[in-house]
Amino acid sequence: MTTIFKILFFFGFILALGFSFSWVADRPGDIWLEWEGQRYQTDLIVAVTALVATVAVVMLSWWLLRTLWTSPHSVRRFFRARKRDRGYQALSTGLIAAGAGNALLARRMSARARSLISADQEPLIRVLDAQAALIEGRHDEARRLFQEMSEDPETRELGLRGLYVEANRLGAHEAARQYAETAAEAAPYLPWAAKATLEYRCRAGHWDDAIRLLDQQKIAHVLERHEADRLKAVLLTAKAEDQLEAEPTAARDSALKALKLAKDLIPAAIVAAKAYVREDNLRKASSTLEQIWKIEPHPEVARAYVRARLGDSAVDRLKKADKLEALKPNNYESLLAVAEAALDAQDFKKARAKAEAAARMASRERVYLLLADIEEAETGDQGRIRHWMGQALKAPRDPAWVADGHVSERWMPISPVTGRLDAFEWKTPFDQLAVPIEEGTLSEGERALAALPPVARTERPAQPEPAIEAAKPKVLETEGLVIEDDTPEQPSKPLKAEAPAPAALSEQSEPTTDAVVVEPFFGRPPDDPGVKDPALASSEPKTRLKLF
Repeated sequence: MTTIFKILFFFGFILALGFSFSWVADRPGDIWLEWEGQRYQTDLIVAVTALVATVAVVMLSWWLLRTLWTSPHSVRRFFRARKRDRGYQALSTGLIAAGAGNALLARRMSARARSLISADQEPLIRVLDAQAALIEGRHDEARRLFQEMSEDPETRELGLRGLYVEANRLGAHEAARQYAETAAEAAPYLPWAAKATLEYRCRAGHWDDAIRLLDQQKIAHVLERHEADRLKAVLLTAKAEDQLEAEPTAARDSALKALKLAKDLIPAAIVAAKAYVREDNLRKASSTLEQIWKIEPHPEVARAYVRARLGDSAVDRLKKADKLEALKPNNYESLLAVAEAALDAQDFKKARAKAEAAARMASRERVYLLLADIEEAETGDQGRIRHWMGQALKAPRDPAWVADGHVSERWMPISPVTGRLDAFEWKTPFDQLAVPIEEGTLSEGERALAALPPVARTERPAQPEPAIEAAKPKVLETEGLVIEDDTPEQPSKPLKAEAPAPAALSEQSEPTTDAVVVEPFFGRPPDDPGVKDPALASSEPKTRLKLF
């Protein structure tokens, strides 16, 4: 754009000059000059031409004189620039070689660049030397060069970066943390320093310091506004979790701030609800959970909502679950929440209906385990229970908190694997993905319901009706003989029995009739008040006679 402007300006100047000469030529006249008694007269056009030529000659003479006067310096500057260009060419070649891993060429180009350019004037020579030392495995020399660069204000950030990487390589995490924090405090716009410092402060639980550093990054425009707000909400939620037991009011304020920054952050809503419950403000707790439930139904939200008040009965919890379903109808989590509450309230019909509807909607491990619990509580049919347990073994797992391949039972602000902030997501683990359902085919839940065996009914054998109504048996005791009478009581005809001889009883091994059975038995203890004869209190077997 500048070149075009210069060309247009040049053509404009030529046109203006030509127009001026044409205008003077169209208006002829004479001009004269009288000097020391002599008069000089000429045409106007000749005088103007001579004036312009004189100015041009003066300017050209001045340029030639100035060039000759400054020629020694110009010559020196020319050769210096040429030498510098050769040095920068060697430096560029060396950096490319270092990036490619060619340590020999990088070292040779570094020596050439150092001979052509002063190291004090160009700090990139130290960078090239440090890279060549790292490639060749001379880490002590590399750390020395990085230390020198960290002391120079121009290369301080680069030197701290190199020292940080070397400290991590050696496992000196405390030294790496100090280098990262130094760089982050001096330059919060450095992504690596801010990220590393955030991770260290989060692992140590220094949430206020982490939030302050995040605000500095936001001001420096290192992070986008929505990303910074999300990370700040995560840090506030982690801070609220630590404050929940000792300072419920502070935990509530931190959680509510987090919800303002990220309305769909489920852990923040749960912490805020728990803080409200500790303040005996059940209405606010329920309202907070209802708002997050409308955005994203979650089993932890349902559990916190249904069991917010410890004194509620199972029927009261079922009513709360019904309210959640009304807020988010035809939803998998809503159906499961009602089914679990109905099972606790012993409303098996409703629990089964909701659980089966959830199974038709999504085939998951949790819904099949719930159906097995319902089957065990309602019918106790082992065949149907085994059917649901088998379906649970084959079904994909329910969503869980997953971060970098790690599955956790609860949400955490940072990943335990990489230390990344806001790494946990509520999703199905990678190795348990569900197969997509083709159009026109039955879902896994519908197939499982169709394959459910009927309830097994055990038929009891028919009992013959007794001819005489059963009555409480009577026991008649005589010396050495006990008679149990199982026949109905006949007050008009009392039962009488005579004790047979001991020898006859011992010889009789089987009852001779269907009405009398003689069995050996042991006598009562000596302290039994029903025993009158001490002989009956012995441990020797006696005879028991049953009448049928």
